[in-house]
Amino acid sequence: MIKRFSPTTVGRWSARRPVLAIAAWLTFVLIAVLGLTVTGSKPLQSGAVGESARGDALMNSHQLGFAPRENAYLHSDSLTVDAPRFRAATLTVAGMMHGALGGLASVSVSRDRRAALVTVVPTKPFDAGALKASVARAGTADPRLSTVLADPGADSGNDLSRAERLSIPVTLVVLLISFGSLVAAAVPVLLAVTAVVAAFGLLGPISQLFPLDDSVKTVVLLIGMAVGVDYALFYVVRSREERQRGGSIRAALERTSRTSGRAVLVAGTTVMLAMAGQFVVGSDIFNGIASGTIVVVACAVVGSVTVLPALLQLLGPRIDRGRIPFLPHLRTDGESRFWSGLVERVLRRPVPSACLAAGLLVALAVPALGMQVAKPSSDALSSAGQSRLAAQVTREFPGTSSPAIVVASWPVAQRAAVRAAVGRLEARAAAEGVAHPPFEIALGRDRTSAALGLPLHGLGDNAVSRRAVRELREVLVPQTLGRVPGAHSAVTGDTAQDIDFTAQMRHGVLYVVAFVLALAFALLLVAFRSLVVPLVAIVLNLLSVGAAYGVLVFVFQHHWAEGLLGFHSDGAIISWLPLFLFVVLFGLSMDYHVFILSRVREGVHRGMSTEAPLRHGIGRTAGVVSAAALVMVGVFSLFGTAGALDLKEAGVGLAVAVLLDATVVRGVLLPATMKLLGERNWYLPRRLAWLPRADLEGALLSPATVGPEERC
Repeated sequence: MIKRFSPTTVGRWSARRPVLAIAAWLTFVLIAVLGLTVTGSKPLQSGAVGESARGDALMNSHQLGFAPRENAYLHSDSLTVDAPRFRAATLTVAGMMHGALGGLASVSVSRDRRAALVTVVPTKPFDAGALKASVARAGTADPRLSTVLADPGADSGNDLSRAERLSIPVTLVVLLISFGSLVAAAVPVLLAVTAVVAAFGLLGPISQLFPLDDSVKTVVLLIGMAVGVDYALFYVVRSREERQRGGSIRAALERTSRTSGRAVLVAGTTVMLAMAGQFVVGSDIFNGIASGTIVVVACAVVGSVTVLPALLQLLGPRIDRGRIPFLPHLRTDGESRFWSGLVERVLRRPVPSACLAAGLLVALAVPALGMQVAKPSSDALSSAGQSRLAAQVTREFPGTSSPAIVVASWPVAQRAAVRAAVGRLEARAAAEGVAHPPFEIALGRDRTSAALGLPLHGLGDNAVSRRAVRELREVLVPQTLGRVPGAHSAVTGDTAQDIDFTAQMRHGVLYVVAFVLALAFALLLVAFRSLVVPLVAIVLNLLSVGAAYGVLVFVFQHHWAEGLLGFHSDGAIISWLPLFLFVVLFGLSMDYHVFILSRVREGVHRGMSTEAPLRHGIGRTAGVVSAAALVMVGVFSLFGTAGALDLKEAGVGLAVAVLLDATVVRGVLLPATMKLLGERNWYLPRRLAWLPRADLEGALLSPATVGPEERC
């Protein structure tokens, strides 16, 4: 029964019935998309945890909330608000905002009288893009004056849209260079795109179980394109290699299904296990990301072992059509001279090679020991980004900073006591430098609940504001509302949510690491029937992840490349990034490890000594591993050019880690380590001989078929 559903059997069926296999895959994609139309997508309302989650729950249960505000910011370095041009522009902006939004406009003036803020509470729907353009035009009458609609989130969305638009063209260009032909380059892109489309469709039903944050689709696109192209690339290259040996197309595809098909299955399962580690955190945001990434990897694996053999069967030799003769391309259909030469030198001198490679990775990882994690302040975002504007507005108009929201509910009999406690809380918050008046309060319809908005000192999302939230939680609220009998209170808001989220990340990261390492070890133990292979894989992957952490700290926390990359950092790494990078990089690194070791294992099964299959396996796979890594580095680098600091850090971290893993780790450290270990690479204790053996043919054999090298 197991063999019936092995990659070999599925690949053979797909090659024999290519039209049916392609139709089945397209039908699956269509059904997945229809699933989204039927169920819709349930968005995540709040990713808060801890006390922030309790505060949000109180607000939702009592239907508490504050009216949204739209702000227009006018500024001049030489004019004051009393200048005729400045006054006229202010009146014009106030009038157009009143007309567009419906609410009355109020005007605030900065202390130096060189800036004005026009604020309106919208009472009707409006076109944000048209309003932003109109406000900007109001300042064109005088070059000394600038006017802008303050919208901190605008550029972040633009960064995501730009990266999403460019990801497919960048992938296609790298594959054109790798294959040198249009058709061969298009096949991996088609598989990856259809897998991503199917995953997007399946996110609809999944969101009913795990409501999805807006970031999930971007992560699904990135991971889906990366693994989809990886799996198709290895499959296409292996089938081309088998065809060049002189066999028929069908025989080549059957051999590819037995080898690369199995490697895809093992690698994809490892990636999914790594992604599942995010469930351990217990955060709604990470639950959504985990479910989305697992689904897209599963779609990429299913597509690789089902529809790829059908496509390659139909295309046959036409896979090489569309050759671009003037375009230099990597050799992916044979041994790479560069990598074969490098491996040859490494195998001759394994000790110095291992020491140099490991020393480089450890040196890069050392700065990670001083990593500090927190949500970045607005001032820490790109100077070109809209959030930089938000920081400037907050400095000149402190009342616009992100507020802490104190939510409370109480018995009817305690209404007078609560009113007095709120008054004391407001007075102390203003007197002790915790928040800026004026304060805003929203009362519940039942008059037994309220939400108090306190604009925090600082920028609303930096260290000063975090200290203010702690002061509220630990001192002010317990000494005021906390003394009212029967009252329940909690402090929430963006800054409070960041504090709670960061604390939960720090608490959960060790459990995530243990979960991922344990499952990856068990899977590789069964896949390769070796105790040493999974241990070496884990150590190498941890080295590459640690090096990526160190580079992030060196670049972003120590202010090393602020001018080069166009940002200003406040000395902390984004709170969610270390855990996210770990699960993603560990999974993607395992892809390369499984593909390379599968080729090495083939040579071992043929009776070669350890050094010969190492030379052959890495030489044969290094070119295609480089091509796959270039695809990911290219896509991830798009985020490294983003304006928002969180996207910039994620892009740099992912790109650096993949580049190091595909070069230093797989090209130097892996062969050096395996050469030093020799036959011990395949050591399996006798007491584990009962483990099933998933050989390179994709079948599960009984322990009696285990080779002598595994009985050591």
